[in-house]
Amino acid sequence: MDKSTRDEKKTAQPDAQKPLVEQAYQQIREKIIRLQFLPGQYLNEAAICEKLGLGRTPVHQALQLLQLEGLIEILPRKGVVVQPDGVLEIRKILDSRLIIEPELARMAAEHAASDEISETDLADLVALAEAPDEMLEPPDIDGFIASDRAFHRKINECSGNHILGEFATGLHERCCRFWYLNLWQTLNVEVSKNKHIDIAKAVLSGDGDAAAEAMRSHIMDLSERLKRLPPNAFGVG
Repeated sequence: MDKSTRDEKKTAQPDAQKPLVEQAYQQIREKIIRLQFLPGQYLNEAAICEKLGLGRTPVHQALQLLQLEGLIEILPRKGVVVQPDGVLEIRKILDSRLIIEPELARMAAEHAASDEISETDLADLVALAEAPDEMLEPPDIDGFIASDRAFHRKINECSGNHILGEFATGLHERCCRFWYLNLWQTLNVEVSKNKHIDIAKAVLSGDGDAAAEAMRSHIMDLSERLKRLPPNAFGVG
């Protein structure tokens, strides 16, 4: 079985413990992020139901949620289209992350300083920051992006502010689609790994200012890498 088939099977497995709408939402969202549904692609609701093995009502409700999130657009009499975020849109998302994520890192460090984060969570944060060396050469984009998503989610969890954390996670994962298409052109896993380690160390030390600055530096580095790509890198300006 090739990798794309494994990925397809992985994201098509429903979790019986979750409500059907949440199952549909998470599976469709993951397919969009991992480019199994491509930017600009029209989706057929009936085909999605068949692919996921779910009924029309939960799939329809999930699509409504994804439209609110900006990942798809539901067009009257035309169907559902996957939104093609362009470079300019990704820049706006990174600008938004630059406002939010340093503060989440600061809050995580403050919680660490006051022993409000468990030793297990802190150990998990360090482990996620220290991406395995096998991701470095040649770059393992799938593995790195999975690790990157988990690292930022853990920072958000450690902040103690689930509302702001969920918003930040949504912004981060909007970027992930773009990284899948274009990150390979500018990817330096070792630099990103070191940025994550700097953030994790600052959080563990309980230094809120250092954690915020480390996160700010990380996102600014992403912005600089974005500038190296053409304006139509994602198919739109």
